[in-house]
Amino acid sequence: MASDGDGTSGGTVKVLNETWSGGNGKRGFIEGTAYKADPNSDEAKLKEFYVPPFLPIIPIVGDYWVLYVDLEYSCALVGQPSRSYLWVLCRENHMEEEVFSKLVQKAVDQGYDVSKLQRTSHSETPPPVSSDAGVGGDDTKGVWWIKSLFGR
Repeated sequence: MASDGDGTSGGTVKVLNETWSGGNGKRGFIEGTAYKADPNSDEAKLKEFYVPPFLPIIPIVGDYWVLYVDLEYSCALVGQPSRSYLWVLCRENHMEEEVFSKLVQKAVDQGYDVSKLQRTSHSETPPPVSSDAGVGGDDTKGVWWIKSLFGR
């Protein structure tokens, strides 16, 4: 976490949410900042703040709860208080079925409906990072993020 400058533990984290579609080779991203929802709590409940490039006058704030992180920091489970969104994250291209099932069960135990959960295939490698696009590939400037709100 970045320091607030006053010595408190209520720092911020730079967040890069990125997507890549292997079918069309497009890569999109949006950058934001996350901070603890309650600086006095030990819970991993974050607020994430974005200023979308397509509408820079209206910031977007989201709630992200870190529900589980394994001891090696190789996988994590992240959700939202509404329990409408859930992410199973992994540092590698492949997650063992046993690990995935364990994380899904943790989500169920915390009241998440996992019936709509979609497992992403990582059989292809994303295009390399390109300095001229900021992140790489054909940058879509976060348009994918808005489409994801509508399930597209």
